[in-house]
Amino acid sequence: MPIERKEFRDAMARLPAAVNIVTTDGPGGLGGFTASAVCSVTDSPPTLLVCMNRSVSSCEAFRQNGVLAVNTLCGTHQDLSGVFAGFTGVDGAARFNSGTWRKLHTGAPVLEGALVAFDARITDVVEKGTHLVMFAEIEAIRTADGVEAALLYFARDYHLVGKAA
Repeated sequence: MPIERKEFRDAMARLPAAVNIVTTDGPGGLGGFTASAVCSVTDSPPTLLVCMNRSVSSCEAFRQNGVLAVNTLCGTHQDLSGVFAGFTGVDGAARFNSGTWRKLHTGAPVLEGALVAFDARITDVVEKGTHLVMFAEIEAIRTADGVEAALLYFARDYHLVGKAA
């Protein structure tokens, strides 16, 4: 018996996940989106997996640029998460007017104050249903100076976990 979309989405709401802003820049333009579907694949070579809905406005920018940065958010970034999730009506490069951004190796924007930022080159893309699954090899990592509470998404809401929670 097939699983219904709603049943699957309700079940996934019970899976807590770190909140990340995934960014890109290059010939395809500046773009970014909020993502919870990010995970480690292997440490040799260091590789992350990032899932992106194909309806994301910057989807083609990621394909053309071939680079991304995964910026893991702390509790003070909840409003910024909403900007990149499209909750505020701000789109495209205007999203980067919020937050302070730098660049490491690939040119993808890295958020100042992120718990950790992974600067990476996209090596493979797999299309599955409504999403693209991007595999990205890490070229640089930057961690925050202090340890703050991490921003998680669970039961369709934000939560804090960690030292400052």
